[in-house]
Amino acid sequence: MTAPRFRLLEVERFEWPFRLRMPFRFGVITVTHGRQAVLRARIAIEGGRETWGIAAETLAAKWFDKDPRWSDAQNEDQLRRALDHACVASLTGGANTAFGHFADAYADQVAACGAEGLNPLVASYGRALLDRAMLDALLKAQGLSFAAGMRANIGGMAAHAVMPDLAGFDFGAMLASLTPSRRMHARHTVGLVDPITAADQAERVDDGLPETVEEVAATYRHAWWKLKVGGNVAADVDRLCRIAAVLDRLHGYHVSLDGNEQYEDAEGVLALWRAMQAEPRLARLNASIAFIEQPVKRARALDGAMGALAAERPVIVDESDGPLDAFVQAKALGYAGISSKACKGVWRSLVNLARCRAWNATEAEPRYFMSAEDLTTLAGACVQQDLALVGTMGLVHVERNGHHFVDGFSGRPKAEAVRFMEAHPDLYADTARGPRLAIREGMLELGSVLDAVGLGAAVEPDTSAMEPMRKPAWPPA
Repeated sequence: MTAPRFRLLEVERFEWPFRLRMPFRFGVITVTHGRQAVLRARIAIEGGRETWGIAAETLAAKWFDKDPRWSDAQNEDQLRRALDHACVASLTGGANTAFGHFADAYADQVAACGAEGLNPLVASYGRALLDRAMLDALLKAQGLSFAAGMRANIGGMAAHAVMPDLAGFDFGAMLASLTPSRRMHARHTVGLVDPITAADQAERVDDGLPETVEEVAATYRHAWWKLKVGGNVAADVDRLCRIAAVLDRLHGYHVSLDGNEQYEDAEGVLALWRAMQAEPRLARLNASIAFIEQPVKRARALDGAMGALAAERPVIVDESDGPLDAFVQAKALGYAGISSKACKGVWRSLVNLARCRAWNATEAEPRYFMSAEDLTTLAGACVQQDLALVGTMGLVHVERNGHHFVDGFSGRPKAEAVRFMEAHPDLYADTARGPRLAIREGMLELGSVLDAVGLGAAVEPDTSAMEPMRKPAWPPA
């Protein structure tokens, strides 16, 4: 189809606070609460009607920018400010295709954010949220689901100067060939302070959801797990041994190992790997590790080769995925994969999928891949938009942690939760405490998400029960 061109007419920005039912430690932060940003965008299609679209994403502190100088509140303001820049660019940018709005504005977005001390990963958040809201509006105007719209290339994705390495790539053919995954493994995240057994708990939450790793395994029956490591070899090995004692009771399982930038260099991670290999209690867990995620601090992650570590297991980029060509840089150093996160952008994920397709076409066996990762995607539009993306790309497992660390639709009106459950009965289940994400035998059912008109959600959150987005105090005085 010919990709429709449209103008962005108006943007409404909201946010609301949420609390975690359990503390979640990853990298340098232990999260106990947060805020979610919700964006509504009104577009006018050339020769057509005006339509609203929506997007939602956590304002995550200490992930996009881990500089200890900045408080959590300042990290949130960084993301709000990146959204400011994206909105101004598209509101004044005239008519364009959905992909064109992203690609034509990308360099200016990075430059404008950089001038205010905002790194490229922060910059990507602003565009990611706005691009999703505009794409949701476009799909609704055309009466298409995200999966159907992508296969028809409704966004007009094409070769562009912003990604010179893909100058000759046929994006239309790639998108037309997508085979969405209607069922997907949920990869459970074990945070650095998560209780492994009941003996690790001084007190319980007692809200009807599993709390320990033992209880999670028994309740959800995951086949895929994501294990955090903290940068101290001895402590990491000890904790992994205690986790392995639980997982080894399962019939079978697969693991990703997430370093969250906690090691100074590849040699430090290799020391952890060798210590793990030397520990008999980790024999089965070691054999189950599919890949290692961003173990090295981003300041050095793309400075040196992965070398011996990459020879042991594939290594992927996550936090270092700031510039749009990060995967190109990483490939030259021995990395084999890169994460997909809706908070970094739908178009970014599809660009990196194209790279995997292009590079694997020259390999005897597929080597390059994308992994689907989470950033506390909360129930409702947020988690559904991310699932629509990774499901449409045909990935087979996705990290999910928002359902574990947040109690369903906690913090949202009961009526809103019920509307989402009724519109997506395969994705949510009713409980005594209200609708929650349904994980059965470790799997998520994505049929209603993939079939929904728009970007993954047949209904919208209640913005009347939210606050107007705060004006960011950035740059700091």
